Amino acid sequence: MHTHDLPFDLDEMLAGLKTWIECESPSLDAAAVDRMMDLAAFDLAAAGATVERIPGRAGYGGSVRARFPHRDSGKPGILIAGHMDTVHPLGTLEVLPFRREGELCYGPGIMDMKGGNYVSLEALRQLLRAGLETPLPVTVLFTPDEELGTPSTRALIENEARKHRYVLVPEPAHAGGAATIGRYAIARFDLASKGRPSHAGARLSEGRSAIAVMARKILEIEAMSTDDCTFSVGVVHGGQWANCVASACRGEALSMAKTQQDLDRGVARMMALADDDFSIVRGVTRPVWEPNQPGTMAMFELAKEIAAELGFELSGQSSPSGSDGNFTGALGIPTLDSLGVRGNGLHTLNEHIEVSSLVERARLMAALLMRLE
Repeated sequence: MHTHDLPFDLDEMLAGLKTWIECESPSLDAAAVDRMMDLAAFDLAAAGATVERIPGRAGYGGSVRARFPHRDSGKPGILIAGHMDTVHPLGTLEVLPFRREGELCYGPGIMDMKGGNYVSLEALRQLLRAGLETPLPVTVLFTPDEELGTPSTRALIENEARKHRYVLVPEPAHAGGAATIGRYAIARFDLASKGRPSHAGARLSEGRSAIAVMARKILEIEAMSTDDCTFSVGVVHGGQWANCVASACRGEALSMAKTQQDLDRGVARMMALADDDFSIVRGVTRPVWEPNQPGTMAMFELAKEIAAELGFELSGQSSPSGSDGNFTGALGIPTLDSLGVRGNGLHTLNEHIEVSSLVERARLMAALLMRLE
């Protein structure tokens, strides 16, 4: 049987994906992420894989590693790497329930990236049912903390990737279905400002607001953005009472850069903003994954050929966002990213996928698994 003829059933795929979407798994809720990992572990085992649950650390959820049966088990093969955490807090289902409306399907994390993960599992399941053995052994690794910059599982991902010849990352496709062949470098920063407390009414002039200090610094930080290196502050917490001048405020910032040199210069500019009232601690970093690496481009050309056979054009681009593909690509391991579903609204309450892309991307993944040697 040719992979293009595998009997993918859209209704069955939607039913299985619904179970995953309705198991909410925000990054900072380790118990919730572990519930999602249990679901994935069961489905992987039911598909025929040997599954290992890897405990979490540093307060994060655990991971799942699944190895599919193969005559050359243990030899370098293909790693499918995905994350099961989402940016959506528990309760998001109340305002963004799993639902299909015509050619679109909605739900928290459905695009980023449970849809792509599920498609990858379905591709492997159908290959096994058809009795088709991939030329290379396949391992699936699902991790719990990508949306936070992968603070607890980077070493796990890198060490696993080093054992493989290729890495496939089913992050969501870009507009038009494009794949990712490189990614920008990313650095995160923890910010803290301090002030002098006083009564906000009777003694206002005696105080100095940490919130005001932070606000002025935010303007400085975001004004540093250029086409080559951007800066944004996405989290701010400060003060406890409206009638007290705030003595402390904290925030989180992120910088993205096209090259490692751009990022290094950006980090230096950010750290130079520190003073007696404002501190900056550099957090997790994603290294630049330089585009156009030979191994990656060879995989991309194969994916383009398969896409043409399936009736669509696959383009490739370097992405101004990060994924765990940054780590494997930066190691020089041939990596092809954004192989997941098409859609829009990721990280919002309008997150949705194009239903037709489930079968499209499953066929693309199945063919890649059968043709990579």
